[in-house]
Amino acid sequence: MLPCFTAADTDARPLWTVPKGRYQAWLERQDAAVKAWLEGSGFEAKPGACALLPGQGGAPAGAVVVLSEPAEPWDVAAAHGRLPEGDWRLAPFEAGLDLGQAALGWALAGYRFDRYRKRDAKPRRLAVDDQAAAGAAIVAEAVFLARDLINTPAADLGPAELADAVQGVATRFGATCRTIVGEDLLQEEYPAVFAVGQASPRAPRVVDLAWGEAEAPPVTLVGKGVCFDTGGLDLKNSAGMLLMKKDMGGAAVTLGLAQAIMAAKLPVRLRLLIGAVENSVAGNAFRPGDVLRTRKGLTVEIGNTDAEGRLVLCDLLAEADREKPDLLIDCATLTGAARVALGPDLPALFTRDDGLAADLLAAGTAAFDPLWRLPLHEGYRELLDSPIADINNAGSGGMAGSITAALFLAAFVEHTTAWAHLDLYAWNQKDRAGRPKGGEASALRALLGAIERRFPAR
Repeated sequence: MLPCFTAADTDARPLWTVPKGRYQAWLERQDAAVKAWLEGSGFEAKPGACALLPGQGGAPAGAVVVLSEPAEPWDVAAAHGRLPEGDWRLAPFEAGLDLGQAALGWALAGYRFDRYRKRDAKPRRLAVDDQAAAGAAIVAEAVFLARDLINTPAADLGPAELADAVQGVATRFGATCRTIVGEDLLQEEYPAVFAVGQASPRAPRVVDLAWGEAEAPPVTLVGKGVCFDTGGLDLKNSAGMLLMKKDMGGAAVTLGLAQAIMAAKLPVRLRLLIGAVENSVAGNAFRPGDVLRTRKGLTVEIGNTDAEGRLVLCDLLAEADREKPDLLIDCATLTGAARVALGPDLPALFTRDDGLAADLLAAGTAAFDPLWRLPLHEGYRELLDSPIADINNAGSGGMAGSITAALFLAAFVEHTTAWAHLDLYAWNQKDRAGRPKGGEASALRALLGAIERRFPAR
């Protein structure tokens, strides 16, 4: 059980959870002192608003939090930040607040990245039953892992450290983990991964985790792990580089997702492939105009060295596709075009499989982790044409950048029907309840929900 939870305890102070539209009815049921206190203090009943309730001797007897309609985990997360330390229990006024989502909101509100700055934590614990606490803990720990990795500066999280993080998760859950490093990538036919990372003194690598029974349905996750992206010889400007420690966000999300799958003991044969590299500038960096060979055998003309993430992913997707898994998902902080179109909160979803798209969108809505589907419009495939190679890594014309990036990846997924590509931001632009500014496990909860529905625990 996470330290933010405690066993169900009637001695814990009540936290009344009241839907916004029923607040007035709830207020009318309170004694005169509580009613006078809330009305006299000017309490405004809006979603996420929280107020302490007066008790004897001046100590708070409880609190009330106003819920959205329908209720969201962020309502309870907002209350967490406004309550004094101690133990609290949910005292629902009406049905409508899912206990598991409430527990998750409470847990996520307690996240702190304190590797470099220690902060005093005031313990606030929520009294919940073991089942709700266990389910929330699986998701929260996966989210925390991803956030911690994304928030860590590149000086302390290079390809080797990212590989170590994967190995640590593998060891914890009894998975196998193999890492291919440096020029061994050429011997084992990951030439595009090697090309992207060869200019860094920190050697590129492919990390391959496997877990589950051999006869279980295969599920493969692929993550972009560019630990820092200078843009290569097509160098980014200073503003463009400022957040590039988060360019391994896809790897962080897939590692967190893999951890959650193993912790929930889902009946799948899980494989996780991460390409951990640093896109640096040196005399041996790959160049605009170069032609790279890939694991699939396709040749790629380099239109832009700053379109490196898809080069890392293409080798990994070709390897994953070879096994024809029942489900193949890749995650990457791939294009600025997706953020221009959808902003920071909505990962762009691409898939040829309408059923898979429906499952993922529904799971995102249910988990309060929404996705937005964009088209794999084949008419734009010609924007990736090259006169000297099979494909160019950068679309011409400057339009539809997230779609052309997805079409590039689609060229490397030939045999797997249920494949989805997520172009995500992996960062919160501002502080919100349960979602602090900084690294974010974008789409992790949506993906986990969809996988749980397709492969339910026995």
